[in-house]
Amino acid sequence: MANKKAPPGERLDIYRHSTAHIMAHAVKNLFGEVKLGIGPPIEDGFYYDFDAEKPFSADDLDRIEREMAKIIDADYPFERLDMDRVEAGKLFSDRGEPYKVEILDGIPDDRVSVYRSGDFIDLCRGPHLGSTGEVKAYKLLNVAGAYWRGDEKRKMLSRIYGTAFPDAGLLAEFLRIREEAKKRDHRKLGRQLDLFSFHPEAPGFPFYHPRGLVLYRLLVDFWREEHRKRGYSEIATPFILREELWHRSGHWDNYKEHMFFTEVDGESLAVKPMNCPGCLLLFKEKHYSYRDLPLRVAEIGVVHRRELSGVLHGMFRVQSFAIDDAHIFCLPSQLKTEIVSVIGLLVHCYEVMGFSGYMVELSTRPERSIGRDEDWIEATLALRAALDEVGISYTVNEGEGAFYGPKIDFHIMDCLKRSWQCGTIQVDFSMPERFDLHYVGSDGNKHRPAMIHRAVFGSVERFLAVLLEHYAGDLPLWLSPVQARVITVAERHRDFAQNLKAEMEREGLRVEVDSKNETVGSKIRAAELLKIPYMLVVGDREKESGELAVRRYGKGKQSGATIKDLIVSIKVEVNNK
Repeated sequence: MANKKAPPGERLDIYRHSTAHIMAHAVKNLFGEVKLGIGPPIEDGFYYDFDAEKPFSADDLDRIEREMAKIIDADYPFERLDMDRVEAGKLFSDRGEPYKVEILDGIPDDRVSVYRSGDFIDLCRGPHLGSTGEVKAYKLLNVAGAYWRGDEKRKMLSRIYGTAFPDAGLLAEFLRIREEAKKRDHRKLGRQLDLFSFHPEAPGFPFYHPRGLVLYRLLVDFWREEHRKRGYSEIATPFILREELWHRSGHWDNYKEHMFFTEVDGESLAVKPMNCPGCLLLFKEKHYSYRDLPLRVAEIGVVHRRELSGVLHGMFRVQSFAIDDAHIFCLPSQLKTEIVSVIGLLVHCYEVMGFSGYMVELSTRPERSIGRDEDWIEATLALRAALDEVGISYTVNEGEGAFYGPKIDFHIMDCLKRSWQCGTIQVDFSMPERFDLHYVGSDGNKHRPAMIHRAVFGSVERFLAVLLEHYAGDLPLWLSPVQARVITVAERHRDFAQNLKAEMEREGLRVEVDSKNETVGSKIRAAELLKIPYMLVVGDREKESGELAVRRYGKGKQSGATIKDLIVSIKVEVNNK
């Protein structure tokens, strides 16, 4: 089936899925005993899972690429064959493909489709390109392990990732950005800048170093100030709560596989994966009138979520992280106004952080959900109305909402044009009902409040990592854990350097002194490795004249300045963010 009428994104998916089939074909040609898993297109390319006697290595990729070239040159047509499901099961059983047979066993339809190209046959809904010869530019990227169907109790398969584009120029640009992204890898920068580390004794749990904790707190302090301006109150709720609470909230039925549990005195307790239920309990502590709403409650809450070891990835995917949560309890009639306000907060914060581009998605009710149809409709309409009022363009992501309500997701764009989902705004009528929340209306009767779940960063850890990669570690001055380092020429300049440090710290600046018995050049290189914005070299001349030799990271030596002028200049830059 050709893809000429498919929209651009779908055409690229078809192109990449066809390339995944070509890769699987090449693997079967080279490693005949390998068994096929699945091979879907993904955001940046495709992958295919294989059950191989010996896991693939990076050294195998060149061989597979050369074999793919032969298949592409052969220009085999992609032929769709519709057949009876039982017939297809026998076909793949005879071909020694147990994973395909398992997939077939889970398909309720009597008829299924398979695709053939040359002597390669795969179970697939399609569509595909017309022939293998239509693939012009591709590259195999890396290998990894992946549990069959994401189940850690099932066999670990060997996954090959690749990408494909309609022309070589697009592929070359993708590979250039990929190489640049490797240089900006936040895990590498975290070590280089002495911010955080990970240890096998605590997989997926970050250890913050002193500089890293400063950066973390700077982000949180900024968040707190922006919320204070907008009328939020901050709370803190417990990390561990009774299992019963998670049944009541709906998380047990929809999220328990991602939760940690413990037991005390024979009672089952859960480590919270989300902050919402604790906030709901606090709402019940008081009696509210319609005059008290909207009530805006914020929490930097540390949560824990179980993840498969294979998906842990630095600060991007951890098992313990802080959600910059907030919950707004309001009258249903206030929903649109509150959502518009939250949108404004998100846009402001991203712009201050240096992210001017973003994409917005509206995600609707998923198949696995709770709540009444009419509540879902009202919640979705409120989100749509707010987006329309603000004038932000958005796409609709059908069926991808939270299990308790529809949502708006903000995907910020970094300097490499990569998309990161961070902010979210979710409207929820279900949990206020499950927790029996109410307020007294103007009619004197009890009414249910509407509830908005929302976050700006999403995860503080993940947002920190996105910032590091966006700026390649060269953070804006106001976010730099150390803003200046005073470098001594000799031991006799140490007291002078310490006095400069004290004077700058009195003005609220973050300063270090390097008075080690090393050359000035080596001290400057050490400061540059840490990407410290200002380096002040002090020796006899500076001590006598009071004019400092100032270096700015990335710009080299600049003109001299007195300490007072320098402090003023730094503070202006910090305050302007």
